[in-house]
Amino acid sequence: MKPNLQVEIGTMLMANPVTTASGTFGFGPEYTPYLDIERLGAITVKGTTLEPREGNPTPRLVETPSGILNSIGLQNPGVDYLIEHYAPYFRQLKTNVIVNIAGNTVEEYANLAAKLNSVPGIAALEVNISCPNVKKGGLAFGSDPVSAAEVTKAVRQATTLPVIIKLSPNVTDIAAIASAVEEAGADALSVINTLLGMAIDIRKRKPVLGNIMGGLSGPAVKPVAVRAVWQVYQRVKIPIIGMGGIMNAADALEFILAGATAVAVGTASFINPRAAIEVLEGIERYLVENNIDDIKELVGAAHG
Repeated sequence: MKPNLQVEIGTMLMANPVTTASGTFGFGPEYTPYLDIERLGAITVKGTTLEPREGNPTPRLVETPSGILNSIGLQNPGVDYLIEHYAPYFRQLKTNVIVNIAGNTVEEYANLAAKLNSVPGIAALEVNISCPNVKKGGLAFGSDPVSAAEVTKAVRQATTLPVIIKLSPNVTDIAAIASAVEEAGADALSVINTLLGMAIDIRKRKPVLGNIMGGLSGPAVKPVAVRAVWQVYQRVKIPIIGMGGIMNAADALEFILAGATAVAVGTASFINPRAAIEVLEGIERYLVENNIDDIKELVGAAHG
């Protein structure tokens, strides 16, 4: 008998706990030559803003010994383009589509949520209040419990879709911010966004990235992310989508045991486009090998 992999994120039912991390998966069609994305519990697409954005100056990406630094700066074609060109594709998919949104002001977040609220094919909104690569909005909201709650409340009032708040590790107390957004109406949390970092070219004696600093992702951040999920799980009752350096099923299971209901695969997809599917298959294999009937039995199990 196959184990039950279904999980719920707010009112969104996922056939299994695996999704993709925003910013690493485009809008979905980019990966269709490599994997059946409808096997995933959801896909989380690239960050979307009210107006189109050109992003940060190049170079925007640099490899590190165990991950990557990026400073894309939320380059995207804008919400109207997404609704016109990608939403029809989302409607055809037999999996959930989570749209990541970002803004410069609380009003922009609310306007984005309102615009996307009635668009068929969109199952949930992930609210990015934690991007370290933009000068306005992003981390400015996510580093303070009051501001984070203000954005959450505005989005909550503007949409009936499940609201998932994406939290930053670049704060003193991530659990305090998680608690504030839960109280403000969040249905779930994404934990974590990237860690702020930088690299310097020793020949040019200058920072490598055009934006000087960027967000670090990949295996290097996994212990930080697992710790954050552990701390947040102890503070809130809403579901957590764990992410940060998940390269295989064993990594994903660490997040689930720490308290994540679902997991997102990000940087690994750049190395292996089938990484998310292989994580899903590995989780299912682990459940079978350990005679576990339901994935929910593992959520937070490491807390004893």
